[in-house]
Amino acid sequence: MSERSTGSRVYLTLIGLALALVGGIFTALMGRSYLRARDVASWPVVPCVILRSDVEERQIDPNSAIERRFAVLFGYEWEGVPRESELLKLRGSMWSSKPDAASVYLERYPEGSRQECHVNPAEPTLAVLEIESKAPGYSLWFPVLFVVGGFGIMVGAWRS
Repeated sequence: MSERSTGSRVYLTLIGLALALVGGIFTALMGRSYLRARDVASWPVVPCVILRSDVEERQIDPNSAIERRFAVLFGYEWEGVPRESELLKLRGSMWSSKPDAASVYLERYPEGSRQECHVNPAEPTLAVLEIESKAPGYSLWFPVLFVVGGFGIMVGAWRS
């Protein structure tokens, strides 16, 4: 069996480092999304009223499709103080070029309807109608494979 040259060891180390770094970045981002969704799910639920329910449109340039998003304003009360929020989810409403994507929310949250919203007890001005998905936390194993594989390549490069 031939011995690896120092150049090939350094090359494999750099490849392993790149894999581990990319995997680490995605692990951190997905972990942060999961933790944020878990926190929002633990916020107290209070009754709220939909004050405005509409669809906003935009077109970035004349050659692009028209994008739509759900725009909402709801009122709620926290510790006796009336408040308002415009957040469907913590990250807001997403723009979509699918014509019916926003109208689904119009049916779910019609103007004047009574709903339940989640209020951040540490910052009561922050309230949402829907919680985020915890799916990133259940998929963390995938980017972790890149971290482990990258370190495995680095260790293997220097083994004799």
